[in-house]
Amino acid sequence: MSLKIYNSLTNKVEDFVPVIPNKVRMYHCGPTVYGFASIGNFKSFIFADLIRRFLEFKGFEVTQVMNITDVGHLTDDGDDGDDKLEVAAKKEKKHPLEIAKFYTDAFNKDWDTLRMLHPNFQPKATETVDEIIELIKVLLEKGHAYESNGNIYFDVKSFSDYGKLSGNSLEKLTKNRVEIDANKKNPNDFVLWFGNSKFENHILKWNSPWGEGYPGWHMECSAMCAKFLTPAFENGKLNPELFETIDIHTGGEDNKFPHHECEIAQSEGAFEKQYVKYWMHPAFLQIEGGKMSKSKGNVYYVFELIKEGFSWRAIRYLLISAHYRQSLNFTKEGLRAAQNSLDRIDEMLRKLNNIRNDAPYDEQVSLVVNEMLVVVEREMDNDLNVSGAFGAMFESVKAVNIGLQKETIGENQAQEIINKFFELDSIFGFLPKEILDEEELEPEIVDLLEQRVKARAQKDWTTSDALRDKLKEKGILVKDTSSGQEWSKA
Repeated sequence: MSLKIYNSLTNKVEDFVPVIPNKVRMYHCGPTVYGFASIGNFKSFIFADLIRRFLEFKGFEVTQVMNITDVGHLTDDGDDGDDKLEVAAKKEKKHPLEIAKFYTDAFNKDWDTLRMLHPNFQPKATETVDEIIELIKVLLEKGHAYESNGNIYFDVKSFSDYGKLSGNSLEKLTKNRVEIDANKKNPNDFVLWFGNSKFENHILKWNSPWGEGYPGWHMECSAMCAKFLTPAFENGKLNPELFETIDIHTGGEDNKFPHHECEIAQSEGAFEKQYVKYWMHPAFLQIEGGKMSKSKGNVYYVFELIKEGFSWRAIRYLLISAHYRQSLNFTKEGLRAAQNSLDRIDEMLRKLNNIRNDAPYDEQVSLVVNEMLVVVEREMDNDLNVSGAFGAMFESVKAVNIGLQKETIGENQAQEIINKFFELDSIFGFLPKEILDEEELEPEIVDLLEQRVKARAQKDWTTSDALRDKLKEKGILVKDTSSGQEWSKA
């Protein structure tokens, strides 16, 4: 079965066929680094990581770009408000780039905590200003943009397909959607370049053919997409004819309008080609059944959840457990349930790893486990149906546990099963091989375990039972099997 994904552009589930066979170019809208990224932000980021992992599992060569917005993202979806970095800088009495570096580092630390694959490129808007200016020049030349009182605006009426992603046609859009700006030809036009007539006290400014200023948020992503995923830029100069359609563009559903809609307009206006083939938008995250809000005090951060004792694996598991187009209710009880699910897998893997006997091959277990990867891939091919994939995974856990209880699994088969489960880690990212790392025990515990082995060898059941109870008091559970004594932490 080939991969099928829901395309937000067509509102249909479609066969995934990359522009270049076996190669995938994908772009994800990254964070605006004026504060810590919340767990809601990471739902969108981890979705992009899941797509990439599954594409690579299927053999595609993936090039992933995720930007860092460190200038130009305003506090309103329209063109009013202030730059979020500038607001944070004033509040913390620091330079905007100092703020950006601090929160970029914090973001990447959380990213690594969740074991997400690093994008091939992580460009910053402030490092792509030359390319942004080049792209604006092309839009001016082609009549899609105009200068007015020091600012450069995109003329939405010049692009007949404006609204094709979100369904917000110009007829539907109200004049209250954005700030009434007397410099605009149309209230829905958006800023490509802020000049001296707008936010004169902005700290970050660059020279341009239109005077000092800074780029608009929408323009940043178009330029970075073209620069890092296509050959459109040669030695800093833009050749629109060399632009190539991007395969996948993702971002939270709140980015759909106006951000992604504006990206399409300015990119297709400049390049005169389809900008992106497949648009994918994961749904919002709910917190404890409601909207995440600082005023409600229910904004969760990765590093804080880790400090509370939740594992990175439980966070990752929970964030991908629901279908990406369904809203996920993120709760601490849900995190505990996620950890319990992981513990079931871990306990099974450790038991398998401790098997040292030569029991006959359990054909029934082998059949279920071998089918697991087939079913997981089939479910993920169905628009990334993670719940179906998880179902196949736990059917295998159930079958293996039955085999463990019957003691019908030998050492060789056990290692084969372990390897099958670790193959799943390449997709889900929460089954690292460290699960089987030997846990260091206190010398006293090691001594008690050894004493118990000797007691059982001598058939001293009274001493054996007493040692078992003593170990339990110290948090160690022991179980006797045909292959010997097994232990686990309570």
